[in-house]
Amino acid sequence: MDDKIKFSLLRNELVDNQSVWNRQEKRVWFITLLTGTCMLYSTRTTMPLLVPAVATEAKWSKTDSGTVLSSFFWGYTLTQVVGGYFSDRFGGQRVILFAAIGWSLLTFLMPNIIWEAPYFKSYAIPFIVTVRIINGAFQGVHFPSMISLTSQNLCSTERTSFFGLLTSGSAMGTLLTGILGSFVLDYFGWSYVFRVIGFMGIAWALILRYYAMAGERNRIINVSRLCVNNKSSIDNVPWLRYFSRLSFWACVLTHACEMNCFFVLLSWLPTYFHDGFPHAKGWVVNMIPWLSLPPSTFFAKYLTGRLLARDWSTSTVRKIIQSCCFAAQNLALFTMSRTSDFYTALICMTVIIGGTGFHNNAVTVNPQDLAPSHSGSVFGLMNTVGAVPGFLGVYLAGHILEVTQSWPMVFSAAAGINLIGWFIFIVFGSAEAIV
Repeated sequence: MDDKIKFSLLRNELVDNQSVWNRQEKRVWFITLLTGTCMLYSTRTTMPLLVPAVATEAKWSKTDSGTVLSSFFWGYTLTQVVGGYFSDRFGGQRVILFAAIGWSLLTFLMPNIIWEAPYFKSYAIPFIVTVRIINGAFQGVHFPSMISLTSQNLCSTERTSFFGLLTSGSAMGTLLTGILGSFVLDYFGWSYVFRVIGFMGIAWALILRYYAMAGERNRIINVSRLCVNNKSSIDNVPWLRYFSRLSFWACVLTHACEMNCFFVLLSWLPTYFHDGFPHAKGWVVNMIPWLSLPPSTFFAKYLTGRLLARDWSTSTVRKIIQSCCFAAQNLALFTMSRTSDFYTALICMTVIIGGTGFHNNAVTVNPQDLAPSHSGSVFGLMNTVGAVPGFLGVYLAGHILEVTQSWPMVFSAAAGINLIGWFIFIVFGSAEAIV
């Protein structure tokens, strides 16, 4: 036991350019967290994929559909900060596991929830909305917990690229839903899509618990986490210092602006192609756009590394990468609002989704620059604000479509909000640590 304590104390003295995870642990956790992010987004995009079929069967209006889709983000905003806080304090892997069990089970049981809803008569939609809020609350802790976990176990030079690559799991999950979900929908019906995706989420939670987390038992406990000073630094997040810095608010608000565009398209993309191009194959429109996200994420990571290697400041690099995101997205949104050609619309949607890969290597990782000691909590707050346009924007898009039937108005609104975020980050954004 004495040897173990000595080894633990040595790990306590690790400097910021050393990782707690060894090479094998990095590999295991990268694959596990990437797969988990894939499953998270697979369950998240199941309802957007199926809402045209469910709405037809349940006789939902566009406003009803928008309410059901946006309600997920109501819950998503509730648990971001608390998820980051508990992850910083107790370990992100435990928070991720607990949440994964919740969102997987709710996805698996969603057909029963939709079928039982009519028994509540006028409260059918509120009943489904309540379940969606709970689902969103479970999923809201994933990214803050993941960024907290990586910040605590990786050195500063590895965190950004490691976490940026993990975000590409969102595209993999959406692709999984688009390909597998579309196939199951066509041949077996919408209820089986919920069952299959939900079951896969449960299976991943079991792998996390009995494989990745099992390695924790053989790992030496880091005594530094038991030290009063370190515990105090986690418990007492200096929010006033963060709130007083414009770079913090630039990160938060820019993330919110880009998330508005991403969440609106994430939720309404299947409906857009279903309404505007009814003869298009579902698996094509639900797969092709998301194929661009992984390569764009890797390219943005490569470009970031090249610029940093040439001694460009981190702040400048973050602004350049984020500018690539907004420039590509707004050009595509402008084109989409003025085209009725299927292939042009498909290319534009692909460019917009691909632009998110640049965002994932800029503003999304900015909390690790600004708050290396409290990245989980700060990312949680950033994602909370980022989720607000999620439910407001998604609901507003449904209302606009119900009243005007105008997709160009939806796309123009998203482009305008992007411009606001672009200006804010260019002027006030920074990668200098606040604390």
